[in-house]
Amino acid sequence: MAGRIRENIGDDLEESHEINVTPFIDVMLVLLIIFMVAAPLATVDINVDLPASTASVAPRPDKPVYLTVKKDLTISLGNEALPREGFGNALSALTDNNRETRIFLRADKAVPYGELMEVMNLLRTAGYLKVALVGIEAVPAAEAVSP
Repeated sequence: MAGRIRENIGDDLEESHEINVTPFIDVMLVLLIIFMVAAPLATVDINVDLPASTASVAPRPDKPVYLTVKKDLTISLGNEALPREGFGNALSALTDNNRETRIFLRADKAVPYGELMEVMNLLRTAGYLKVALVGIEAVPAAEAVSP
């Protein structure tokens, strides 16, 4: 504290040249408490228990089976368009009725999520449970701007 006992009687007060840091410390402690409480609330966190993977990259099969959902919601198996009614039979004929064949599913960005799930349900109904979603590998930003 910057207080002093006055020795002489008069109306003139002496100036104190010492810095009073008590209000500054009080303000800093209040700000610290506010940020300690607000910081965890500001982060978005979804509690998801994701599985860990130590698998190496799977080798690509000799003849991959591509199932494509186009922007207009038509389904193509390989390069030929299929009706949804004959989907299971055409897939069985292409895979020699081997239900362990991995199906590579690709879809246009504009395809709604519900439609993609419907195609995956068609695969499950046909007995094909090994489905791989195909995407384009993104280039990291640091590599994209290399000189």
